[in-house]
Amino acid sequence: MRRRLVIAYNANTGLLAGASDYVHKLISPATYPCALCALTYGLVGMRRPWRDFLASTGLPVVFHHRPDFRAAFPACDWPLPLLAVAEDDALRLLVGAGEMASLPDLDALIGLTRSRL
Repeated sequence: MRRRLVIAYNANTGLLAGASDYVHKLISPATYPCALCALTYGLVGMRRPWRDFLASTGLPVVFHHRPDFRAAFPACDWPLPLLAVAEDDALRLLVGAGEMASLPDLDALIGLTRSRL
């Protein structure tokens, strides 16, 4: 069984989408649709505490944007963003979109994810 951490962002992929997301986070962060991106990324990249936490899990990490997550897990209709554990092709939700949106900061996300792994 191949166990891995799945991270799915509520964002599109590609250079233009990335540039649009960057501007959106800069101009109107409160209306940015991806709570996971807002918690784990600053304006110049992934936040170091998040990167360190992911490395500490000992699990391979698979990052998805909305289109490739839906293609990889077509039967999964959970709202994005989300954190899940995949074992083969089965997903177990760790942190869903609604819960993620209510987290106050990155430390809360790390603590919650750690407790559920």
